Amino acid sequence: MDVPVSALRAELRQWIEAARAGEDVVITERGIPVARLSGIESADLLSRLERDGLLTPATTTRPTARSGDRSAAKGGVSDLVRRLRR
Repeated sequence: MDVPVSALRAELRQWIEAARAGEDVVITERGIPVARLSGIESADLLSRLERDGLLTPATTTRPTARSGDRSAAKGGVSDLVRRLRR
């Protein structure tokens, strides 16, 4: 649904409610789209990508490093930082 900036200003509450209900509100300025107002639930990118089949959730869990176990971090960010500082 497109709405001019002037109408958005005049009826902001109405457009917020439309976005909350799941509608994408495209804000236009002189007929040109400049922004999009969407509800928080519909703005979750990962859920949308999963729903559209563009992303699949992980099937395994990542291993966690135990306290004091440096072998689990080998090749991690701290190792990369050490190599970059040399």
